[in-house]
Amino acid sequence: MGSNSSRIGDLPKNEYLKKLSGTESVSENDPFWNQLLSFSFPAPTSSTELKLLEEATISVCKSLVENNPRTGNLAALIKVFLSRTKELKLSAECQNHIFIWQTHNALFIICCLLKVFICEMSEEELQLHFTYEEKSPGSYSSASEDLLEELICCLMHLITDIPLLDITYEISVEAISTMVVFLSCQLFHKEVLRQSISHKYLMQGRCVSYTSKLVKTLLYNFIRQEKPPPPGAHVFPQQSDGGGLLYGLASGVANNSPFPSSVLHAFQINFNSLYTALCEQQTSDQATLLLYTLLHQNSNIRTYMLARTDMENLVLPILEILYHVEERNSHHVYMALIILLILTEDDGFNRSIHEVILKNITWYSERVLTEISLGSLLILVVIRTIQYNMTRTRDKYLHTNCLAALANMSAQFRSLHQYAAQRIISLFSLLSKKHNKVLEQATQSLRGSLSSSDVPLPDYAQDLNVIEEVIRMMLEIINSCLTNSLHHNPNLVYALLYKRDLFEQFRTHPSFQDIMQNIDLVITFFSSRLLQAGAELSVERVLEIIKQGVVALPKDRLKFTFRFEKESPCWEEMSCAFADEISRTEIQIRGRGAARGVFYPLRLVSCLQLRCRPVLEPSRHPAVHNGFRLRVGCCLPP
Repeated sequence: MGSNSSRIGDLPKNEYLKKLSGTESVSENDPFWNQLLSFSFPAPTSSTELKLLEEATISVCKSLVENNPRTGNLAALIKVFLSRTKELKLSAECQNHIFIWQTHNALFIICCLLKVFICEMSEEELQLHFTYEEKSPGSYSSASEDLLEELICCLMHLITDIPLLDITYEISVEAISTMVVFLSCQLFHKEVLRQSISHKYLMQGRCVSYTSKLVKTLLYNFIRQEKPPPPGAHVFPQQSDGGGLLYGLASGVANNSPFPSSVLHAFQINFNSLYTALCEQQTSDQATLLLYTLLHQNSNIRTYMLARTDMENLVLPILEILYHVEERNSHHVYMALIILLILTEDDGFNRSIHEVILKNITWYSERVLTEISLGSLLILVVIRTIQYNMTRTRDKYLHTNCLAALANMSAQFRSLHQYAAQRIISLFSLLSKKHNKVLEQATQSLRGSLSSSDVPLPDYAQDLNVIEEVIRMMLEIINSCLTNSLHHNPNLVYALLYKRDLFEQFRTHPSFQDIMQNIDLVITFFSSRLLQAGAELSVERVLEIIKQGVVALPKDRLKFTFRFEKESPCWEEMSCAFADEISRTEIQIRGRGAARGVFYPLRLVSCLQLRCRPVLEPSRHPAVHNGFRLRVGCCLPP
């Protein structure tokens, strides 16, 4: 680039870039590198600027891909960078701005080139490009075979050991951006890369000793939320958008390569500070993915969070994500839902959320909630998500997993808010109407087919099966609550009695007879007590009769059992898809300026390795998070 290049439009004609990508070999000791690296080019801060940069440099990159096997200039550039990083820490202490500036520029060029290389070729071909030196065409030296590994180790060392100062801020961000690019190979392959070369270096090579320190450093960066240096505090151009130094990665999660179980890398970190940062950052989809990864894969963190007495600080931001579903991408919504599924696996959590009383939830606009329990609010938000999905995306499996969270909680429902109880029955009413509508369409279609045999029949049977499965899940939730906590929920009984006609059609339905027995018993028992009390009863009097009736109803008359079966975890691809989506965004903006997200290869370190356990779940629905599945193209009937 050189000192004269300051605009994107100048890059295709830049003499230094032409020489780098040309047919002439450049020795790593050539003064050319000082000239190439002495530029003040503003790094892109948005996907639009990055696209312009890629378009301006595509010819240079393709030329380097073609000529590098003969010139070895890529390896020479990397060696120049590696030699400079050995003095980087001392340069930071001595405030050597020029040296750090040129080292940053070298890494900036490497990162830009690597992105193109990774997009255009396999990892094996990329590794081969690291071995080419100035020799006859296509030759390489065995002594250079570890240059790729050396670069990855150098980046990890830079991230973990170079002090984060104003003058090192930009090169620290650039190191993270380059790591994101290295770990993004999966994004450009349809098949799962089980043997990624970059991940192999992280897991089995010299870099292994850095893994724990890397994760610890990145988590602390996330906790500290460092701000970018003020204008004039460093030699690089100030980025247009501010923000904390949140080191992003998500691509590390996208690979399924296992870390050697025999190697244990553990470290200590302040869980309280991490918990606070996670609570504050849930508006970011990267932070939500980090929270999911920690909850799912690290039992110590999961146990700590579930033991907190201020779980509302974590749950409320997750509920806001689901509440504003129309403003979030589908991956973010699913990940928030999975977090709820993980939390609701714990009976202690399910009990405690009904003991936390909230006041004046301003973001919930459907109704003024001056006082409500966290548990009732969770129910309201999940039901709202279901109803939104029924009218928009009609994704069956979003319904399934929303209902699974409710099913996990149902046995511990306590003192449900009257509005929450009403919404549960209203949701069942909506499902009942959909069932009747599909049934009527099927009947009319069958009558029409008798007069015209040439017209193909819509598959109403499949639609009915889908809606009946969801209805049954809803009945199981109501049934579980009545069986396990009837005496704690007079408002739910009141709502059942108020809408008892809804359940009449399902009493004799073959798909629901077994599950309807308890509900029918409760409705019949309390209806008779209300009849005995006379007509014109106030709401308060009805609730009083219900509370008295709960004591009189023999508990052994309510019989409800789940049919349990084991199911192993099989939905990791959902989190990987979310990680891929985040990685694509991070690679587009290349982590500069705000550097949004958290770079955390948590699945790559054994101290945070996946600890899957067998789970039990009701046979008709995945009532635990390990039963989650994402299936494309499945939807509820309109």
